[in-house]
Amino acid sequence: MGESDLRVGLVIVSHSAKIAEGVVELATQMAPDTRIVAAGGTDDGRIGTSFDLISEAITRADAGVGVAILCDLGSAILTAETALDFLDDEIRSRVAIADAPVVEGAVAAAVAAQTGGDLAAVLDAAATANTGAASDAPSTPETAPGATVEGGDYSRTLELVNKDGLHARPAADLVKLAATFDAPVTVNGTNARSLLGIMALGLTRGTAVTIAAPDTPDGRTAVDGVADLIESGFGEV
Repeated sequence: MGESDLRVGLVIVSHSAKIAEGVVELATQMAPDTRIVAAGGTDDGRIGTSFDLISEAITRADAGVGVAILCDLGSAILTAETALDFLDDEIRSRVAIADAPVVEGAVAAAVAAQTGGDLAAVLDAAATANTGAASDAPSTPETAPGATVEGGDYSRTLELVNKDGLHARPAADLVKLAATFDAPVTVNGTNARSLLGIMALGLTRGTAVTIAAPDTPDGRTAVDGVADLIESGFGEV
């Protein structure tokens, strides 16, 4: 089995083949080991949706651990629902349509799938796009540069050095790293596992970034790991 065989797959349904392919291209940048399949347009290349293309895409995306479908318009959802109705019960049980906008939802879902999230976690990640900068972690107060312990948290504050700031690719790298730790980590008070939340911070070069987690061995390791990634410039410096 390859890496993608361990991950939930994604199907991008759009009335436009070009839109579906573009979303796949974008999401794949964040999740290179995840099966993300486009199902855009009609069978003959016109604007619309196709039962057959969606059904084929589900088959291609399915590695046996789940498939999340993201759709651009209401009629795309109807076509996807029809495709689901014709699946075998065993396959149907692990396929679901995400309640999320197709672009933002696909990016968030792809990162969740890349980090090994199950179908429920991938659907939840996609749904954060409905609220913008979703965060399920408490705010963390600003701290002075260096490492501090305050209010039971271990935190470090440093300067973002990336020329283009924390744009999509480094943000995805940060989120994927944060997901490897058991401790909840925040970046300027935002859940470090929420890609859309991190991107919504709009962090630019020179911005002070505070990483915080509970003052436990895993929390300290998590903060130091994320801080080291940020200090490295994500390979862009």
